Amino acid sequence: AVFLKDSEGKLWVGESGHENEKGEDIIAVIPWDEWWDLELNKDDSNPHIAVLPLHPDVRAKFNETAAWEYALSMAGKPYGYHNMLFSWIDTIDGNYPPPLDAHLVASAMTVWSKMQPEYAANLWNEALNKRLGTKGLDLSDILVEIEKRGSSFDQLLTVPEQDDWIYSDGKSTSCIAFVLEMYKEAGLFDPIADSIQVTEFTIKDAYTLRFFENNSSRLPKWCNDADNVKLPYCQILGKYRMELPGFNSMDPYPHMNERCPSKPPKYSRPPNC
Repeated sequence: AVFLKDSEGKLWVGESGHENEKGEDIIAVIPWDEWWDLELNKDDSNPHIAVLPLHPDVRAKFNETAAWEYALSMAGKPYGYHNMLFSWIDTIDGNYPPPLDAHLVASAMTVWSKMQPEYAANLWNEALNKRLGTKGLDLSDILVEIEKRGSSFDQLLTVPEQDDWIYSDGKSTSCIAFVLEMYKEAGLFDPIADSIQVTEFTIKDAYTLRFFENNSSRLPKWCNDADNVKLPYCQILGKYRMELPGFNSMDPYPHMNERCPSKPPKYSRPPNC
């Protein structure tokens, strides 16, 4: 989620994954008081929330007008299910925890496509068609098309998502992609924004960006009041202390996070992947 103030100083929260009255997960921009009440009193998922203030130099670059325009243009659109699965698959064999591999992924998708064809279309069919440059193919047709081209399913899964892809229900952004796309629109990835695809970022990829406050003396006085450990960010909710390995440690670079392995248990990440 992103906190934004309007021209009158009122605080709002923009997030992808807000549940509406119909039980649908959508992108929403709602007043802080309403959002905070939901998290405190109505969210039964045991939420843990930390505030990561931007560094003053980064805030100075932040184009609030562009950020608001982007947030309002996305409000009401569905959560980004189309590309949710693809941000962590960057390599043919360097991302799957054993014994999982692309063959098992294809098998699971095939079974799921037979059981829940509408969900399958939403979760991966459109995204796979985008990667092939085709339209309307179901999973079996996609597999045939891959074979015709002399390629493979595992190679197709590694094709980077493109932020400008338009799906049947509009642009698709998951929770973290929505935040980073707003940062992108606000100018934080300039001058390399054209070579950054934020839909390829995971949550960890986001908080390791060197965008955030690095001087604890500038954090609000209420920050971490309830904790005897002073974190470099402000945890405002949660039973357990939130640890963010690699927080605020990496400058953006072209094609960031498009070719990164992530195998457990070490999840080693080579430079500039």
